[in-house]
Amino acid sequence: MRLLFLLSLLLGLAAASRGQTTAPAPPRPGQGSISGTLADSATGKPLREASVSLTLARDSSYVTFGITDGDGHFVLRDVALGRYVVQVSALGYRMRRVPVAVTAAAPAPTVGTLRLGALSQKLGEVVVTQERAPVSVSGDTIAFNANSFKTQPNAAVESLLKKLPGVEVDRDGSIRAQGQAVNRVLVDGKPFFGDDPKMATKNLPADIIDKVQLYDQQSDQSSFSGIDDGNRQRTLNLVTKRDKRKGYFGTNGAGAGTDGRYQARLGLNRFNNGRQISALAQANNLNQQGFADEGGPAAASFGPAGGGPSGGGAVMRMGGGGRQNALGSNSSQPTSITESGAVGLNYRDAWGKRAEVATSYLASRATVTTDQQLRRENVAGLTGTEAGPPLVTNQNLFNRSTTRSHRFNMRLDYVLDSLTSLRLTPYAWWQGNDLARQNSQQSSLGGRLLNQGLNGYTSAFTNPNAGGNFLLMRRFGKPGRSASANLTSTLSDQDATAFNQATNTFFDAGGLPTVQRLNQRIEQATPTRSNVLSLSYVEPLSLRTRLETHYAFTDSRNDGRRLTTDFNEASQQYDLLNPGLSNEFTSRFQANRAGLTLQKKRLRYTVGLGLDAQQADLRVRNLSADTTVDRRFTTLLPNALFTYNGSRSRSLRLNYRTRLNAPTAAQLQPVRDNSNPLSIQAGNPNLRPEYVQALSANFSQFNATTNRSVFAVLSASRVDDRIVSATSFSPRGVQTTRPVNADGFYSVNGFFSLGQRLPTHKINLNLTTNTSFTKSPSFVNGTLNTSRTWSLGQGASANSAFNEQLEFGLSANVTYQNARYSRLTEQNTDYLTQTLTADIFYQLPARFVLTSDLWLSNNTGRAAGYNQRVVLWNVGLARQFLANKQGELKLQAYDVLNQNRSVVRNTTETYVEDVRSRILQRYFLLSFTYNLRQFGK
Repeated sequence: MRLLFLLSLLLGLAAASRGQTTAPAPPRPGQGSISGTLADSATGKPLREASVSLTLARDSSYVTFGITDGDGHFVLRDVALGRYVVQVSALGYRMRRVPVAVTAAAPAPTVGTLRLGALSQKLGEVVVTQERAPVSVSGDTIAFNANSFKTQPNAAVESLLKKLPGVEVDRDGSIRAQGQAVNRVLVDGKPFFGDDPKMATKNLPADIIDKVQLYDQQSDQSSFSGIDDGNRQRTLNLVTKRDKRKGYFGTNGAGAGTDGRYQARLGLNRFNNGRQISALAQANNLNQQGFADEGGPAAASFGPAGGGPSGGGAVMRMGGGGRQNALGSNSSQPTSITESGAVGLNYRDAWGKRAEVATSYLASRATVTTDQQLRRENVAGLTGTEAGPPLVTNQNLFNRSTTRSHRFNMRLDYVLDSLTSLRLTPYAWWQGNDLARQNSQQSSLGGRLLNQGLNGYTSAFTNPNAGGNFLLMRRFGKPGRSASANLTSTLSDQDATAFNQATNTFFDAGGLPTVQRLNQRIEQATPTRSNVLSLSYVEPLSLRTRLETHYAFTDSRNDGRRLTTDFNEASQQYDLLNPGLSNEFTSRFQANRAGLTLQKKRLRYTVGLGLDAQQADLRVRNLSADTTVDRRFTTLLPNALFTYNGSRSRSLRLNYRTRLNAPTAAQLQPVRDNSNPLSIQAGNPNLRPEYVQALSANFSQFNATTNRSVFAVLSASRVDDRIVSATSFSPRGVQTTRPVNADGFYSVNGFFSLGQRLPTHKINLNLTTNTSFTKSPSFVNGTLNTSRTWSLGQGASANSAFNEQLEFGLSANVTYQNARYSRLTEQNTDYLTQTLTADIFYQLPARFVLTSDLWLSNNTGRAAGYNQRVVLWNVGLARQFLANKQGELKLQAYDVLNQNRSVVRNTTETYVEDVRSRILQRYFLLSFTYNLRQFGK
């Protein structure tokens, strides 16, 4: 309700401001305004929606931006006293630059009526280039002129993005534009190292960028057909300068520090117009895994990877950590120490006149060390249907995992003829992992000790994975008529071997112990094959109305073989089959989906309605038990879409979608996983697919006149037959969890962002509000347990390139979270997390540079010993030398106060858990960096 009220209020203010754009307001003390009118020099007609920019007369730095109204008038408000240049431009007209001064005696000067002449050009002459405005708007695309936003020498692209109105860059390099996460960054419209956005923003220099384009990119098939399927990605396109598209550049350096800390980096880029070759490499033990293995299939897992006793349910995590939250935001504070190394190669070129290719290869190795203490309270005791005291588990975990991967991907666009083209995106991916874990834990109920356990677990697995996407597109003679076929395939074959050794002690009511020992070998193979073929045909019913007929066939097969053998003392071999922990099964999911989508597109809005019918068959065969389960599901899947694109970059999008989610192979396998003997996982071959309904509303606006951006999203979902956890506790305190279907899952999420640029002070301000509510069912000892969790967070940030010597950033966030359980009200909890970050860049005399950043976190409402205030303060001093400051020698002090710690709270529908992790602490690092810049060769 609060979010809707704020949105309504802002819309009202925006509407009111439109009626006042031509009436200059009284200037504030020390500030003024500049006004004028634009007209055609030949006809005298006013020029509407023309761009008006204001820059400083001394260095052409960007100050503010505006657009003319329906009468050709403009007003630039809140302008500080000084000398400026008014730069006006309109499509098809020559640009004009007019000097103007704002003084105390004349705080509101006018440039009068500026008549622009038509832009003409004779054939055969040299093309005339125009100066561009700092910000321009064309449809749903906002373009920022990089030359108008100054950055420090040798700065990376992410430093440029921090200065753009409405754009935020987090400490870990994540990008948000107008409040929405940016998941794709292109270079000259093409992929750069796949879909990892940080590869471009962290490795390309800002001084080669000509402009930054921001827009929502549709899916490939949707872009071709013209039928909006509702799938869009917020995208940044980095357009390089023409004179920087031929040459060599890159960043190279190495550093060494105390406690064995090190880092090394190599970057070499060779651009030759359309041909681009990039070689990048890095190695460090500073938690800087700059070459994240993204864009390929998700990393496979075998056995527990650490993080405490397993128990189903979505996790709500605050205060740091590497896993995604079900609610709230994910902090960049790590929970482990990572040593990583990677090398990659990216290639892009045109092969003749018909083909263009973009491909990359990445090899990486990462060793992650996790050392944690955990305290978990389950939301129900052991007394069956009666609510009892919580089961409290304390655990010490040491986990070391080494992952090696190789990834190759490619995108090939080929034009068969003037009407037919295809896009082929194959990939090949391989991953291997070695895991060693030591775990000790104990559980108690009402103060009485139930069990103690010591577990040693090692595993090794390999997982080759390959597949790709094939899209064939054909247009016909009639405008708007088209057909396309898309085939997506995935093949993988995970093979793993593990050794599980455990000593568990159980205590009866009188405190007498019973000891249980395990020594097992586990072999598991999980081959999977998935193919999805989708066909689309679009027929234009009129100039603005189109009808799409589509069909999709899905075939997904998962096989599983798990063989567990106990150690034989007599033969000293693992040759005793454990049938209760061994199983072989196959599952096959096939679906036929067909439907129609009717879409009407006008100048300002688009309306789409669709209805699909799907018949799905799920067949699970247990080869070990010689049983078969066959199920058929017939479902109607409606969808609807409405978009509105108003003036002044205002847009509204309403989207309703439905889908089926099939259970995974691990969820279907009817065998227990006792990798942690005190917390056992089991599958369920009787699972049904989830039926998901999702509704979302998105509103965005960028007002170039006031440099204000607004973004709001409200989303809700309902899931029938949701796959949830059913947990049972034995009198000994052993937890067994299996997935089951249940109704009653609902979630609502809201986000609001307000961004404001203060041109006179060169400051970007952003306010963000996020809230969420989730109702989720689960079962504890056979009894329904309903959890209700909600959160409310408020954030504020400011960053500025104050002048050529000083840059700074400041942000703060407060998040409140609350969890309520129907099974045991004594477990209801609420807690608060507060974070503050600050960073500064200051250019000292004699080419010295001072950098400093601060991260402060304060937690309240946690278990005893987990309420902590953490201050992480880093300081660096650098000396720049060589021509154009291409060389830099830097001394960095990390965690100056030696207070860095990680404290995390996880909340699910069955437990509340606090986790304290050992992470990097104070060290000093001396590094040298050389920035290669050689263009025009």
